[in-house]
Amino acid sequence: MSSKITYVTLFADESIHPSYEKALSEVEREIGQTHPMYIGGKEVNASATFTKTSPIDTSIVIGKFQKGGAEHALQALNVAKSAFKEWGALDYKERAKIMRKVADKLEQNRFRLSAIITLEAGKNRLEALAEVYEAIEAMRYYANLIEKEEGYVKRMSPGAPGEETYSVARPYGVWAVISPFNFPLMLGNGMAQGALITGNTVVWKPTSEAPLTALEAYKIYSEAGLPDGVLNVVTGPGEAFEEVFVKGADGIAFTGSKDVGMNLYRKLATLSPYPKPIVLEMGSKNPVIVTKNAKIDKAVEGVVRAAFGYSGQKCSATSRVYVQNEIRKEFVDALVKRTSSLVVGDPRKRETFMGPVINRNALENYEKYVSDAANAGKILIGGKVLKQLERGYYVEPTIVEGLPEQHYLFKKELFLPILLVAGFETLDEAINKANDTEYGLTAGIMSEDPEEVRQFMENIQFGVVYANRRGGATTGAWPGAQTFVGWKASGATGRGVGGPYYLLNYLREQARTYVHE
Repeated sequence: MSSKITYVTLFADESIHPSYEKALSEVEREIGQTHPMYIGGKEVNASATFTKTSPIDTSIVIGKFQKGGAEHALQALNVAKSAFKEWGALDYKERAKIMRKVADKLEQNRFRLSAIITLEAGKNRLEALAEVYEAIEAMRYYANLIEKEEGYVKRMSPGAPGEETYSVARPYGVWAVISPFNFPLMLGNGMAQGALITGNTVVWKPTSEAPLTALEAYKIYSEAGLPDGVLNVVTGPGEAFEEVFVKGADGIAFTGSKDVGMNLYRKLATLSPYPKPIVLEMGSKNPVIVTKNAKIDKAVEGVVRAAFGYSGQKCSATSRVYVQNEIRKEFVDALVKRTSSLVVGDPRKRETFMGPVINRNALENYEKYVSDAANAGKILIGGKVLKQLERGYYVEPTIVEGLPEQHYLFKKELFLPILLVAGFETLDEAINKANDTEYGLTAGIMSEDPEEVRQFMENIQFGVVYANRRGGATTGAWPGAQTFVGWKASGATGRGVGGPYYLLNYLREQARTYVHE
């Protein structure tokens, strides 16, 4: 696998399709089984299970999974604490070596993993494959980084004659990792491997919308030689685990909604006996600014891909676009035309661009938001549930114009293929509108004027910013290229995954002084 593969270059690779389709057929024959949890390298079952069906077609049963509870969370934490003694003391070069072996095995299984992601989360083949490639790249990037940083041991200046002093980064202990459905491998694995490579142990609780991907990843870690108990996977409803994690884990890493993330943040502050680290990524309300100096075709393509890729279910999805009034009609007409050409349907099919939304709750939210948008503005295209695909959760990509800019739909993260359009006169006005949100994850500008781009970059209050990105105006961050970091309500640390500072989230500093008389 080339390390230069990205979301953009993957679209041009014709060789992936036969291998993907073969893996998809194999996985389709295997699904429907009952799966255990894994604690201390052993299979663990709960007294009850839950059934996960595919958003593609709810008659497809992905499998039955253990409905774990607080006792399983406590068991996993205790096992991870015991495993930490050896794993945390292991030389960082040995941990990096194991992570590279995991990356190699992920690469060997990339088509199988992609097929699982498609069936479980409804992601089309290119999006699913790109996610797996991204996870692999992240692991190799961090193995290289921790070696470059020499395990984060720094020789310091002596504080007094005869002193030998060092700054040594040490792991905290056990991390609880809570991952979402939309990037079930990259985001879950990204948090887990950040903790693991720095010497921590992990209890991974994937969302119940995508448990199979996490369990498959666990098996790959185990096959690659990760010692038992260093990584543990528990499944079940999140509320059953929260309090145990907050009280018992040494740190928490979470990706998901702002409401759930802030609830964890508050609980950690009130229930923990002392301050603990928390890594949060909590979504966004991502804007794109299109000025009169934009290339219309490039701007349209970038916005469409970012707004409707994976049905708008990305933390980085474009949900607002501000267009300079001088070109507004031309841009909007082209945007609607391009959106009308998108293929919506079964993501297992090669031609499909937009598959289903994740579940019935998302479908019902779509219906509510579209109804409210129609009452307060104008729906230019879309707005319907696709009844002919009634066994899955399929909706149309939707563009709304004329909505008052203080309307709740301009403020709330929708996590659906709904794009709001508004106009502006000056770039200052557009930047102010873009910044008028509690979130701050990704933002983009489309302009061929270097001064406008400079002004945008200097004044936009978002962590990941793009100029003139045809492949995705606000999407497609890549490890080692674009750090995926949220500002304001979009994140808690200011150090994002895929960047040079992310591993520091999982480490604490110890100053060591040796006196030689």
